[in-house]
Amino acid sequence: MSGNCIACQEKPVAPRVVVAGLASCFGCQLQITNAEAHLLDVLGQIDLRYWQLASSDPMPDDFDVAIIEGAVTTEEAEATVRMLRERAGVVIAIGACATTAGIPGMAADHFLERPGQVYDRLPDACGDMIAPRPISAVVDVDYEVRCCPIDTLDFLDVLQRALYGSNKGFPTKTMCGDCKRNESSCFYGKGALCLGLVTVAGCGAKCVNLGRPCNGCRGLSPDANLASAREAVARYGVSVADFDQALEMFNQVNPALAASE
Repeated sequence: MSGNCIACQEKPVAPRVVVAGLASCFGCQLQITNAEAHLLDVLGQIDLRYWQLASSDPMPDDFDVAIIEGAVTTEEAEATVRMLRERAGVVIAIGACATTAGIPGMAADHFLERPGQVYDRLPDACGDMIAPRPISAVVDVDYEVRCCPIDTLDFLDVLQRALYGSNKGFPTKTMCGDCKRNESSCFYGKGALCLGLVTVAGCGAKCVNLGRPCNGCRGLSPDANLASAREAVARYGVSVADFDQALEMFNQVNPALAASE
């Protein structure tokens, strides 16, 4: 979080922005393009120097803001992230893969055994692989846009904060509060598993509003009490083993998960 306004600097040029993708499905970058009603307004505020999804041109040497999607899974990706951090005034991690290691992170446990389960001989294109990790495990991140995929308007809000500065805080509470405010019925009352009781809030509990349990794509809340959550899960007659397994989808590399076992 920063109060620095990149767009307010004395230099008479728009903030230079690059968008890079690491190990991911690139779905979060596609979500940016869904801001059709606002996209031209956004592009009018920035100098988009590089977008990996849209062009094969090389990344420039100089830029102000680096937007990164995807988890770090190779030594090359780690070097790229460090380079982006060194050159950019602001780094924004977007999507579950970039903020929690996401789906790639599911392979982090006993990682050295994983490639051999898939390949007889590791293809050269894979590079020198490392255990999947989020961007914040490699460098300091200034802003995050969570969820899988990201919410387009949430991304625009964070980008505005990155460009113009903001002292707005980020929520650390769990999702259950949002459900109560939305007057949504609880899945546990129906004997169904939901990860909202330990997942960081901020999306407005969209999935629950649509009748689907939270799958935890925003990651564990710093305020989550996993021991208490497991007791509550058991009290409702839901499998604690299923709860723990579901947590691994987006939290495999979170130290809080390992510490609670």
